[in-house]
Amino acid sequence: MLRLETETGWWLVTHPDHARLAGAFAERWGNERFLPPEPRAHVLKGIARHDDGWTARDAEPQITRQGKPSAFSVELVGKYSAFEEIDLADYLAVRERAVHLIAEEDAYAAKLISMHTYSLLTDHADRSTIAPVELPLLDQFLDRQKAFQESLMQRIGVDSRFTTGQQTEAAILDHFRLLQATDNLSLLTCVDFRQPAHLLHPLPLRAGGYSRVEVKSVGSRHFVLDPYPFSEPSLTFDFPARHVAGKVFSSAGELQKRFNAAPVEILSVTVSAA
Repeated sequence: MLRLETETGWWLVTHPDHARLAGAFAERWGNERFLPPEPRAHVLKGIARHDDGWTARDAEPQITRQGKPSAFSVELVGKYSAFEEIDLADYLAVRERAVHLIAEEDAYAAKLISMHTYSLLTDHADRSTIAPVELPLLDQFLDRQKAFQESLMQRIGVDSRFTTGQQTEAAILDHFRLLQATDNLSLLTCVDFRQPAHLLHPLPLRAGGYSRVEVKSVGSRHFVLDPYPFSEPSLTFDFPARHVAGKVFSSAGELQKRFNAAPVEILSVTVSAA
C-alpha cells in the first residue's frame, strides 16, 4: 500500500495499482530524444506487473505500531528504511511471489522484476532497521534472487523472439533502469511529493549516451520533467485510490472495515515539459 495523508485521513493506493501507473508511464515513454523500450511488450509487462505479489496483502491493509496504515509514504522517498514496521519474512515472501508469478509466463519481464527487487534490498535498504537475527534471512533471499536471475538469463538467451541485442545484459540493464524510473515517478505521484527529485538512473538516448531526468513539482500531482521523455508536451494519467477517514486506527480490523467501505475514486497526475 502507498499512503498520502489528508486533513481527514489517508489516500491509499495499492501496490498493483501503483505499478499499473508506472506501466502507463512506460507505455508513453520515448520521443525524438529518448529511446522507447524494446522488446516492448515484455518490458511493459515487467513494469506494469512488478508488484503483483502484493495483491493479497494489500487487500488486507495492516497498521504500524503508531496505528497508521502500514504503507510507503512521503517520508520514505529516496530510501528504504521501514523494516521495523513490517514482518521481514512476510515481506520477502511477497517480493519472491511477485517474481515467480511473472516468470511462469515471461522470463524477460521476471528478470526486470527480480533486478528491481534486488536493487531495493541492496542499493536502497537500510540494514540497520532489520533485526540482526533476521539478516541471514535477507541475505539468503538475495542469493536466491541472483541464482534465479541466472536461470532467467538462460531462458532469455535461447528464446528466438528476442534479437541478440535484446538478450544482452546491457540492454536488460537499460530496461531495469526504465522500470526504476517509472516506478519512482509513480511513487512520487502517489505520495504527491513536492520537493525536487529525479528518476534515479540516466536513461538511454536515441543519439547514444544517457541522460538523467529531473522532476519538479509545480502543483498537486503535476510534475515538470527535464529533459522531457514523452512524445506529447503534456500528458495526464489516471489511477485508482481510496480515501479512508481517520488518522490512527486501533486495529488492522478497523482499518480494513473503513478501507472496504471507501469507494474507489479516480485521481490523476499530469507530466509536462514546462
